[in-house]
Amino acid sequence: MANIRSAEKQRRQAEKKKARNRAGKSTLRTTLKKGRAAIAGGDADKETLSGSFSAIDKAAKRGLIKENTANRYKSRLAGASKRAASK
Repeated sequence: MANIRSAEKQRRQAEKKKARNRAGKSTLRTTLKKGRAAIAGGDADKETLSGSFSAIDKAAKRGLIKENTANRYKSRLAGASKRAASK
């Protein structure tokens, strides 16, 4: 346990940041899961993809995921959507 005031403050801030990051990542994972399910189900429209892309971009902007990871997620979603549409 920290005895110094600044260390206590840093611990409190880290806990808040951890909770915020955990919630954001959970939201991102849920959105991705819904997008993938919609594509697999064959009812993926532009609005579904747009919502998924938006969530990915927001997560990257907030630093929850790296920019390359965001681009990879978007690329894979777009590719899956294109393959599903061509079937």
